[in-house]
Formats: sequence, structure tokens, C-alpha cells
Amino acid sequence: MFPKPIENSSATVRTGYQAFVPVALFIWLLPMVAIFMTSVRSAEDINSGNVFGWPSEFALVENYIAVFERSQAAMYLMNSFMITIPSVVISVALACLAGYALAIYRFKWALPLFFLFVAGNFVPYQILMVPVRDMSVQVGLYDTIQGQVFFHAAFQTGFCTLFMRNFIKALPFDLIESARIEGVSEPKIFWYVVIPLMRPAIAALAVLIFTFVWNDFFWANVLTQGESAKPITAGVRALNGQFVNNWHLVSAASLLAALPPVVMFFLMQRHFIAGLTLGAVK
Repeated sequence: MFPKPIENSSATVRTGYQAFVPVALFIWLLPMVAIFMTSVRSAEDINSGNVFGWPSEFALVENYIAVFERSQAAMYLMNSFMITIPSVVISVALACLAGYALAIYRFKWALPLFFLFVAGNFVPYQILMVPVRDMSVQVGLYDTIQGQVFFHAAFQTGFCTLFMRNFIKALPFDLIESARIEGVSEPKIFWYVVIPLMRPAIAALAVLIFTFVWNDFFWANVLTQGESAKPITAGVRALNGQFVNNWHLVSAASLLAALPPVVMFFLMQRHFIAGLTLGAVK
């Protein structure tokens, strides 16, 4: 029923596995390698058709400096941080409160409300494009950073609540009952008893939501029109002119845009893995 550990396999299987892993890793990283090689090429190489060959010259520093000189990449990066960080904080905070209520308190509408949060995750976001855009125009949030924050937080709260509710549900309920017997108030139970136990889950969820919101391209184009509120994912298009495609600059900007989620993952790696595997073993 369960796969046999590789340590228990024969020597031939282990050798084949060890030889296959680097090959699979190289194939998986091949698109990133291609983008990096494009980001260090000169414009002459791309115009002459030398896209996949060895670059005739390396323009690493020049291309990455040109990203900031020929576009508003610094503003786009700042917009991405101003959109992503509040969205993560709002959605995770609301999910902690909603997940705690749905997991701990027993009331009539607990299960239907939980199903409502779950059902929202199955709605295709493409069909929401027109009503969300019209709503943002009507309330004055179109083409603003605040509008993107509100809509990202709203869309991500459902998944976050599902994650947090299931995590809190697995915690020992005896701890909460003991605190209640000792006369501890409900807000203090949540803050001093439950929140410390939820730190690995909060860290894992924060990394996931940060990656989801930062890498968003769809809503960045639906909810913005000008350049002042665009995040980096939508702003890199400004590097392509009307008649010229600067793929070397677009590739450099794309790698710069991919750095913050990667850095955050490695900074939170220990907490992220602990949050995902907590409860897997007793």
C-alpha cells in the first residue's frame, strides 16, 4: 500500500535513483537556466538569433542596471511589497480568528460556514473578473494599491481559514478546557494558549500566501490600468517596446521579481517544513 523506502531497495535500484535525481533536477531547473542565460545576453545576440547558444558576450551587470534605468522597476517592486505584505497579514490574521471560532466553538452554523469558506476556493477566479472590476470601479478602488490589497486578502482568506481550522482542530482540546477551568478569558486563551501552538502553521501559511500574492499576474492586470499601482509581475511588460522585444531585460526583471519569494522561503524554511509536517506523526 505504501511505497518501499529507497534504503530497503536493491543496490541497482539505489544506484539508478541516485543517477536519476540530478537529471530530474536539471530538467526541472532548465527553464530557469534558460531565463538566466537570456538575462545575461546582449541585444545583438537576441536580434541575430543566438537565443539558445553560448552568449557572444556577457552583459550581466549592464542588463540588470538597464532594468531600473529603462523602466520603473524600483516602483514596481515597492508596489509588490505594499500589496503583498498587508494582504498576507490581513488574510492570516482573519484566518486565525475564523479558524479558531470554527474549530473550538460549537454552534449551529459552524459546519455550513466552514463549507462556505471551502466552497469559495472552488470558484474559478476568471468568472469573477468582470464583477470584481466593476465593483472596484464603483467603490473607487480601481487602479489603486489599496484595492489590490483588499481583493487579495478577501480571495486568500478562504484557503487560509480552511488551513487554520484544520490545524486548530488537531490541537489538544484539553489545553483549552484546562485554561477555562482556571478562569482564563477566551481572548487570553486564544492569545496565550492557541497562538503559540499555531506559530509553525502561521509561518507555513505566510510563506504560501506571500508566494501566491507576489506571483499574481491575473488580478494585477484586471485591477490596474496605469503604471503607478502595478506590481512587478505586471510591470515587466513595460520593458518591451512597441516594435522591439527586449527579452534580455524582461528575463532579468523576471529573475529580480522571483527573488523575494525565494529569499522568504529560505528564511522561513525551518518553520515552513515544521508547519506542513506537524501532526504527520504522533
